[in-house]
Amino acid sequence: MKTQNFEIVNTQSNIDWVGRKVTGAHDGSIAVKEGELVLTDGKLTGGKFVIDTRSIKILDITDPATNAQFAGHLASEDFFSIEKYPEATLEITGVVDNHVEGDLTIKGITHPVGFDVVINADGDTLTASGKMVIDRTNYEMKFRSGNFFKDLGDTLIYNDFDLNISITAKAVNEPALA
Repeated sequence: MKTQNFEIVNTQSNIDWVGRKVTGAHDGSIAVKEGELVLTDGKLTGGKFVIDTRSIKILDITDPATNAQFAGHLASEDFFSIEKYPEATLEITGVVDNHVEGDLTIKGITHPVGFDVVINADGDTLTASGKMVIDRTNYEMKFRSGNFFKDLGDTLIYNDFDLNISITAKAVNEPALA
């Protein structure tokens, strides 16, 4: 059995997000801070990565003042509480075929998640991509959720948001045995 460790290249990895509301959607990106993926006999078997919640960006709002206001709201207690929780994590707990199971921790709250992934390993470079659909209310993000507030009308924000993950990682050279 051959095990290879791959260190995530944060400058070549990112997460695009999409959040939806009754009247449309917003999208943006968030940075992968660090992490690793583990392959055993060429198949993904484990890993963990850290997401820098302070790096969240809104890409669809071009007015600087509106963008800053929205970014401030995403940073607040209503959403990611980034001052208190500057990082989120995903730890892979199992992989069957190309379906990843893991534990996602946001705001110190951990829930299991599952999603399909596409892995390409070429020599010492690995790329991985997948899409997670997350229910924000599992992580105490209840702002304008129909589950918690009534009569929101067109101000309702849907609970699910998408995370489109794109990872590039490089093989870690193991030290030679003396």
